[in-house]
Amino acid sequence: MDSINRNNHRETEPLSRIRLQEAIILLLSRWYALQMAIENQWGGCDSTQKSHQLASHLFLWLSKSNAPICVEDLENLLHESMLLTFNTEIEDGSIEQLLDILTTFDLPEAGKLIFRFF
Repeated sequence: MDSINRNNHRETEPLSRIRLQEAIILLLSRWYALQMAIENQWGGCDSTQKSHQLASHLFLWLSKSNAPICVEDLENLLHESMLLTFNTEIEDGSIEQLLDILTTFDLPEAGKLIFRFF
């Protein structure tokens, strides 16, 4: 089972937490599958709110402790969120791209990585 150490993601300074939150929002705003689900309201008329909840959930997951993240758990979270919330099965490899970014970026470089992948 793969895991990553989140010590680089867990910074107690408010600015670092804001950067992490902004990076997650930017990442999700450039994820084509999620944007299609929002645009077409596959999650219902509150699809935009549901995407904000996904961003909040990811932020809490990535910032709550120094314990390593199980990459498979994070992958399952994204797959299940898209399937259960937006009735959308993602098979285009984009979740794996998201995982690459979420598990490897450091905050100052986050924007550059996001634009490189999407």
